[in-house]
Amino acid sequence: MRLSGDRIFAFIIAILVVGGAAIFLSAALGLLARDGASISRLAMTQLALGLIPGVVALAAIRFSPPEWIMKAVVPFYIFSLALTALVFVPGLGVHAGGATRWIDIGPVTIQPAEFLKPAVILMLALYLGKMKDKIKNFKYGLLPFFAIVGLPALLLLAQPNTSTTLIIGATAAALYFLAGARLRDFAVLALISVIALSALLFTRPYLMNRVMTFVNPAEDSLGSGYQIQQSLIAIGSGGMIGRGFGQSAQKYKYLPEPVGDSVFAVYGEEFGFVGTVLLVLLFAAFAMRGFAIAAQAGTSFGAFAATGLTLLISLSAFMNIGAMLGIVPLTGLPLPFVSHGGTALLAALASVGIILNVAAHRSKRKTLA
Repeated sequence: MRLSGDRIFAFIIAILVVGGAAIFLSAALGLLARDGASISRLAMTQLALGLIPGVVALAAIRFSPPEWIMKAVVPFYIFSLALTALVFVPGLGVHAGGATRWIDIGPVTIQPAEFLKPAVILMLALYLGKMKDKIKNFKYGLLPFFAIVGLPALLLLAQPNTSTTLIIGATAAALYFLAGARLRDFAVLALISVIALSALLFTRPYLMNRVMTFVNPAEDSLGSGYQIQQSLIAIGSGGMIGRGFGQSAQKYKYLPEPVGDSVFAVYGEEFGFVGTVLLVLLFAAFAMRGFAIAAQAGTSFGAFAATGLTLLISLSAFMNIGAMLGIVPLTGLPLPFVSHGGTALLAALASVGIILNVAAHRSKRKTLA
């Protein structure tokens, strides 16, 4: 029996979520041995704040009428902006690692930026879907684009959370281009982006330091280059087929954040070259199926939403993997469906629910041509 496109996509997600949970638990052993962290508490947090509500959200969104989703976009966008702004409220915002990106709500700590990522993309998808024929007009094209993306970007940069800002910006720019933006307007957008990025590099020393570390990680192997050096050692130690599940040595003492952005290095050590290639192929399959679903969407909103959300998750995955392999500078971005973070897992699964909803209401024609 041949599987339909949405079932293939759902199967890929199931593998990523179940496999991701197993990898997460293995990586958590490192925190238990090193810091005395409770694996049961880490697991329950990931389960109660991420996996369970995420699966519920995925199912609810998947079976919702598309019109309901479209009506919810603006309130979700406003809610996400307000939630992100709360990190700056004394007593609510949590400052850690030189940034204020989290808020405490009772016993729960959440990262609003994880909700803001899909919120911005959905808001842009809604606008582009309605104004597609007017996108070439500056008043209805580039100006609203800056309005939709600009305020979230300012809030994120103030935390600071540069990597999330760049991921949102790159995804939004891709949607704007696919919507039929004039090359002149797109060139203006690219120029402004380059100027802004250059300004960030020269005004925020830690960003320039990351770039310099990327160029020569061995120069300060015990300082700024420590994480990438230890990640490469872990992945290299995995050889062809890995040490075996749960057998990573680096996670116990050397890898920073083994359940965070270094989780891919733990996976690489335990499953080797073969395992890392399979995981990369799995995320590539996720991207291909997501874009295929977008191409057959029944509405312009569905096409832009599925494209944007697929790109958002895929970019995060490949940036995380690339950073651990030394291909791109360290970003701090989590590995979707795998890294610790209930908010990130919930947002990712809800985004998948939207893509599956688009797949369920596909058209026989290609919407994005």
